[in-house]
Amino acid sequence: MKTVRLTMAQALLKFLDNQYVSVDGTETKFVKGVMGIFGHGNVTGLGEALERSAGSLTFIQGKNEQGMVHAAAAYAKQKGRRQIFACTSSIGPGALNMVTAAATATVNRIPVLLLPGDNFACRQPDPVLQQLEMPGDYTVSAADAFRPVSRYWDRISRPEQLISAVLQAMRVLTDPAETGAVTLALPQDVQAEAYDYPEELFRKRVHVLDRRPPSPDSIRRAAELIAGKRRPLIVAGGGVHYSGAAGELAAFASAFGIPVAETQAGKSAMPWNHPLAVGGIGVTGTLAANRLAGAADVVIGVGTRYSDFTTASKSAFASKDADFVNVNVSGFDSAKLSGLSVTADAKEGLAALREALAARNYCSGYDDGELAALKAEWDREVDRLYRVESDEGLAQTRALGIINETLQPSDVVVFAAGSLPGDMHRLWRATEPGTYHAEYGFSCMGYEISGAFGAAMAEPGRGVYAALGDGSYLMLHSELVTSLQEGIKITALLFDNHGFQCIHNLQRDHGSDGFGNEFRFRAGADGGLTGGYMPIDYAAHARSMGAKAYTARTAEELREALRKAREETVSTLIEIKVVPGTNTDGYESWWRVGVPEVSESDKVLKAHREMEARIGKAKEM
Repeated sequence: MKTVRLTMAQALLKFLDNQYVSVDGTETKFVKGVMGIFGHGNVTGLGEALERSAGSLTFIQGKNEQGMVHAAAAYAKQKGRRQIFACTSSIGPGALNMVTAAATATVNRIPVLLLPGDNFACRQPDPVLQQLEMPGDYTVSAADAFRPVSRYWDRISRPEQLISAVLQAMRVLTDPAETGAVTLALPQDVQAEAYDYPEELFRKRVHVLDRRPPSPDSIRRAAELIAGKRRPLIVAGGGVHYSGAAGELAAFASAFGIPVAETQAGKSAMPWNHPLAVGGIGVTGTLAANRLAGAADVVIGVGTRYSDFTTASKSAFASKDADFVNVNVSGFDSAKLSGLSVTADAKEGLAALREALAARNYCSGYDDGELAALKAEWDREVDRLYRVESDEGLAQTRALGIINETLQPSDVVVFAAGSLPGDMHRLWRATEPGTYHAEYGFSCMGYEISGAFGAAMAEPGRGVYAALGDGSYLMLHSELVTSLQEGIKITALLFDNHGFQCIHNLQRDHGSDGFGNEFRFRAGADGGLTGGYMPIDYAAHARSMGAKAYTARTAEELREALRKAREETVSTLIEIKVVPGTNTDGYESWWRVGVPEVSESDKVLKAHREMEARIGKAKEM
């Protein structure tokens, strides 16, 4: 066998540079490049290899380790999980900064390859700078923190171990049912050690992502169950997008007159104005979708993992006759809610199920005009919220309406946390798949700007907008600088409502007077955070980093800022001053949180009793 002598780091890059995926006959280079921040744990190993032996891999310099992994995850998401970036850091704090973003990727089933530096395998200089020492188990390092948030984890303690590790890593990264964060911990001495690697390791490898067909038996059982139901409801999840099944979804729904509700990950699978599209479902859902969910006798979940926000903590599907048919490429997800499992690619599963139901001449039993009336009622509500006027200033829903009406249909909006996901899920009118980029599996504050940068790299021809609150901006805005460095324009829509108002609202809804969630100065005899709002100039901050920036306090100023931002050639921030508490809420949904059984407050005790009553009506399984 022919061999080539390389360091472990050089061999790793050479391997990654030759990985491809093939879907439906279309071949794509799988690893676009590496994002990194260097330290002593990776700069002389992987860093030297990237400097001199990167091949065609692109290097992106991150500014915060968490932020760069968010950007890599958003890139992979926007690419339909068909192309990725790897991310590298030093040991210690650099590595641990990536853990939150690793969990975010894994929860959302997004492939990212993490390459944290690790302690010396030889242990000669122990303890090195930033080394985490565990006296009871010296094999443990900071890199072990990635174990619970990775779909595959390995430590390359000898250079030859790379061979089996990278093959396993690719297996997981390219498996639509198993994918998520993959971590290869790289001891800093081993990165620089050489080995005679077989040349076979570096040949071009094409990983064919075969579409998993459903078993005929599962389709027969599903069709039999649905055929006896009159009020079906489709719940479309992110798997519809990753399968490229938006067309099949619309055809399936239209063939049988079945309304389609969407999860956060699934939204934009159906255009908002399709007669069978009833919008978001669950805690952040529309009135139309939640009413249909409550009366549904069968729920057809397509590519959804049924989070508590989708099921309204298992209270949304209230009918005692409700059954579930779950089409999902992951058997773990298709078995949820005691559903009839159709473990299959969404596109394949919908096509097979459509054929089986057509053979039975199936049609839903909705009354003439029922769906149209529900949809029209909700459309009027969105129109109303988009035009809300407040004497105190600009309402958040009003601002969103202006943005929705101003952006192009092909523009991508990226968001993750706070009150915006609720408003976006209920109100945003998306017409094209892939334009609604929600990270709501982990709802990770700080994802938004990093994610917008990743999405803009993935689709440079589209306008990309990050919608975020001031709390998220303060947590993580570093990759705004990276977007300027790379010449990749994003537009940040910063909704300034003076704090963590989403959680402030949640507090007060459950008996609190409001505590610790607004950005206020200390005041009063007790020195509490009850003084005036802190005057933070976010637009000035963005300008200080080189971005263009505008401030909008009125509807007219916002329209003008959006117009100017589109004309800018570099990343731009629009600071939108909105009135706290002017977001949406409710619409016949519920979310379970823990409310104290014992409290000095009668309001809290009342909220506890109400919570207990709602729990009694929710499903256990």
